Amino acid sequence: MKPEKKHDVKKLHKQLEELTAKVELLEKEKAEIFEQLQRVSADYANYQKRAPKQIADSVAYEKKAVVRSLLPSLDNLSHAMANTENIQGDAKTIVDGVKMVFDHMVDALKAHGVELIESAGKEFDPMLHEAVMQRADETKPNGIVLEEFQKGYVMNGQTLRPSKVIVNKLPDQAPAVNSQTDQDLPADSEESEE
Repeated sequence: MKPEKKHDVKKLHKQLEELTAKVELLEKEKAEIFEQLQRVSADYANYQKRAPKQIADSVAYEKKAVVRSLLPSLDNLSHAMANTENIQGDAKTIVDGVKMVFDHMVDALKAHGVELIESAGKEFDPMLHEAVMQRADETKPNGIVLEEFQKGYVMNGQTLRPSKVIVNKLPDQAPAVNSQTDQDLPADSEESEE
């Protein structure tokens, strides 16, 4: 071979090696960029799934907070209307107006999934009721709600506020009998009783 051709072949060979190295480097960079793109794409897909749920959860939480803040007003309106059957005249008009406001609030809350917990005469449920007292009523079964102090509410199946209630607690039918008789007592305990 001629020296010029050897030189050209070496030069071409060197250029080929450089180009091969560049191709390998570019393929490696392409693979890294593709992996990054796949991760970003997966993160974005997860975000798209997660964001609506987070927004819905946040809205539901705030909705519950607003409804809870209205419950004392609902209680006060209910107390204002209690025992008003015998009122007449202008006072009757005011009571009727309060009743209309109360009914409107109840309807508005129902439209948002809020329901009153029915308690009186129902079996005590710790998920729906808060026992503030116990009373014994022999005519009713044990564990039945006898009376309601404060109304409770649920919203979309979750308890917003439990009903505060009095629960029937019947005394044990057979009192516990002390199996130890006077003869079984040690001598010093007999002396201490005297």
